[in-house]
This record gives sequence, structure tokens and C-alpha cells, in this order.
Amino acid sequence: MKIELNNNKVIFNVNQKQTEIHPIWLRERVRDEEFLDKNNDQRLFDPSILNNINIENAQINNDTLELTFNDGVTSKFEINKLTSELLDLENLSNTVKQKFWDSSLKNNPTYEFNENFYDSKDMYNLLKSFYEYGFVIIKNVPTQNNYIVNFANSIGSIRPTNFGEFFNVKSVPNPNDLAYTSLALSPHTDNPYRKPVPCIQLLHCIENEVTGGLTTLVDGFKVASHLKETNFEYFKILRKIKVKFKFTDKDVILVNSGELIELDEKDNFKQIRFNTRMDYVPALKKNQLDLYYKARKEISSLYNSERFKIKFKLKTGDIMMMDNHRLLHGRTIYNANEGKRFLQGCYIDHDSSEGKLRHLKRKFDL
Repeated sequence: MKIELNNNKVIFNVNQKQTEIHPIWLRERVRDEEFLDKNNDQRLFDPSILNNINIENAQINNDTLELTFNDGVTSKFEINKLTSELLDLENLSNTVKQKFWDSSLKNNPTYEFNENFYDSKDMYNLLKSFYEYGFVIIKNVPTQNNYIVNFANSIGSIRPTNFGEFFNVKSVPNPNDLAYTSLALSPHTDNPYRKPVPCIQLLHCIENEVTGGLTTLVDGFKVASHLKETNFEYFKILRKIKVKFKFTDKDVILVNSGELIELDEKDNFKQIRFNTRMDYVPALKKNQLDLYYKARKEISSLYNSERFKIKFKLKTGDIMMMDNHRLLHGRTIYNANEGKRFLQGCYIDHDSSEGKLRHLKRKFDL
């Protein structure tokens, strides 16, 4: 890939395909101090007023593109930065490749906490692993004084819910959610009834003295990919029908709808929703629901199968950070009379972790 010149036109050449870069696209990226605030990279002018912009002179000197525009502005552009933007390398999907996994995953992505962790290269590697696998585990994080709040806010900002800034996961009388019992929880995604659905969940193990209560994880994208290959008819209806999810307690009723498998504009996996404790399928025609219910049964069987599930025990000080748009999580049953099992949880959004990852990539020039 490279940038070339042809009669004062700037050409981007990638994979033997040539595209002229629009002069206004280049003009609005002029970084001279009269056009751009150096503290925040915000423009000091309105590019929508640009009109009939042409390039009068163009030269390439080493790694720099020098342009003179017909409105009298002359500026220099770093070719590597232009190329990065043209290839959309700030989009994490173009720089961090997802690694789909199943029960054959032997080594969970694990990192050791230290006091210099938050702005370190270890944090960069952690976030990169998180976007590859959809989860990471951080060992030996302090457990006192609700430390999960400090940890989450070091990456971004906690997103409060009706459960609070953070929530305590342990067995309690008269719970408003089955998470606050000792029952087994089948693989599910959290809060599909919210607008928008929380992106990332962090769970911090404070105590775990029981023999049961194992954490289970499933890569929803891996399962969806398998279903697409093995039964496209099921896959197609699960990505088509919007299901209503509803949460009710004495204080609030929360409702949202979405597909069990959601794709983005490029037909890549965007989000998985699955929570059979609170889903309400619309009253469609019988033949549609016949197919839908078969498809839901199939994907539920896959999510619950040993083929796609991993199990492990969180230990005191462990934080598990997982992508709630990609992974399903659950737990095995445990006996609350046997000992204490106490986790603290909270949510943050993708823009927080993505922004942190980009910042650390810039800091370490990676």
C-alpha cells in the first residue's frame, strides 16, 4: 500500500486498487496551528464551508506529503498517519483480531496486578487480549474498600444501574435477581433489557470458600459461527427476530428488544443476547415461531454443551473482565451453608476500554 501522485492528484494504492483521495478530505485534515487546537485535536474552523477545493501543487519528500491548495493553504502531512486513517486502523476490528474459542481453550488470558498497572504496557497487553478473547482475568487485585470501583474507573467510567454503582453477588433472602442465590445459572448475557445493554462486566472475587460455584464462560461468537455453518436456516431466523427482554422488581420495569444474534453493517458479529429467564418472543405466525423455537432450542443446547463451555474457580483477589456483548457467563450450583462466596460486580462501556487501548498504543508507539 502506498500514496502516489498523479498530476497533482493524491492516489491511494492498496492491493493494486487505486483511489483518488478527495482534495477537501485532505484540506480538512490540515494540522497547522491556525486550523487545529494542539491540546485536543479539535478544528478551529468549520470544514463544511470548504468549496471547490483543488490541489495546485503536490510533492512527496521521504515520509511527508506536501500540498498547496487553491485557497492559499500549504501544509505537510505524515504519510503513515494518512495511511492509518485510510485503512481505518483506529477501528479495533482492523487492528485486534478476535480469536474465537471453545472448551479446547487451555490457558485463560491472565495478568498479574501491580501498583503501576494502570498506565503500563501490561495494561495495553491486557486490553488487547480482552478484545481478542472477550475476557481476561487479573490476579491478586486488592479486595478492601470496594476496590473494584478504582479498578473499573482506571480503565474508563463505571456505568451505574438500578443495582447501584457496583453490586454484591452473594446469596441473600428474597433476591430481586437469581444471581443473588446459590442456584446454578445457565450461560446467559447480562441486562438485555437495558437501553443500551451494558458492554463489559467486571466481577471481583472477595471470598470463595465453597467447593461449587464454578464460573462458566461461553464464546457466543464461536457458537453463532458454528450455527451459521451447520444450520443456516436457524442462524437466519435468530438474527432476524427481535425478542423482548423484561426485568421487573418492586421499583422498576425495564424493557428492551433485540436479536439473539446481531450483525453489523459488514455482517460481522456485533452482539449476542441470551437470557431465557426474561425473554418474551413476539406473537408471530405459527410457522415462524415453529422455526424460531427450534432454532432457540438448538442454540441453547450449544451454549450449554461441554463442547463450548469452560469452567474455572475464581480465587480471592481475581477480577474477571468479560465482554457482555460477546460472552455468555454462568455458574455451577453451590451450598451457601458450606462457606462464603462473595463477588462484587460493575459495568463499563466499550468506549472506555477502547479509548484506553488507543491511548496506550499511542504512548508506547505500538
